[in-house]
Amino acid sequence: MLNNISASYLFIAVLFSSLTFPQLAVAEDDSKENEDSAVPSHVLDISKENTYPNSTEDQEVIEPSDWTIEILEDVEIPIENPELIKILNESSIKPSPIAIGYRGMVYLGRWPLNYQSEESNINWEYQEINVNEMNNIGGNEVQNMNYIQQQEKEVKGALTNKISNPNDVKKMMLLKSKEKTKLPLSYNTIFGQSTKLTNSYSVPSQKHGTLQAFAPAVNEKGQVTFGEVYIELKGSNKSIKIKNVTKQGIGAWIPIQDHVSFSFNVK
Repeated sequence: MLNNISASYLFIAVLFSSLTFPQLAVAEDDSKENEDSAVPSHVLDISKENTYPNSTEDQEVIEPSDWTIEILEDVEIPIENPELIKILNESSIKPSPIAIGYRGMVYLGRWPLNYQSEESNINWEYQEINVNEMNNIGGNEVQNMNYIQQQEKEVKGALTNKISNPNDVKKMMLLKSKEKTKLPLSYNTIFGQSTKLTNSYSVPSQKHGTLQAFAPAVNEKGQVTFGEVYIELKGSNKSIKIKNVTKQGIGAWIPIQDHVSFSFNVK
């Protein structure tokens, strides 16, 4: 009898373990993604100190209208392209309620419909933007140096390969990567001349110090779905139809706006 009870407890324990381990694995995956996007201590936000006010217009999100939401409800392939949503918002096709037996197709063109992100990696030293130096080789005391942007520097992102409707694709990749990383991303960011920080770096006597500054960027990779978009009219009903669907892999570099990564070396 005792052996049967022990066996039952063992079975329950094994079953409980098999149910909880997958949840732990998901938690670890989420934690890993958050760690990858965490800003290291040597990367600083200079949005307040930057002498050039960067714009965030390319991060605008277009909300679908009630009509657009209604017409997209039954579409099997998600439509996330902001420009296509804008076109649908501006559409005013209203079939007559007495148009019994009427059928028609309105062709809106071939569009990139959505972007699916597969990988988002951050290069914290994507592009060098500045170098400050201090020569203390002949000095007898420790000297401090600071970051001062010598010249205005513009850093641009770009797609890594050719694709149709590149501007639409860039917008979708930007929005998806921004959502994943929770970072201020933009395809264009400028570091103004004379931008400076109060953080100091010590250069000992008889040494030469070099402070390099880099613009970080996200390397975004994924897949774009394309399709021919039609509005189908049947009597008083209307719907979206997608034909000739294709997919293409794509990558992009997207700078992190108003962030600087520092590397300090003493020789």
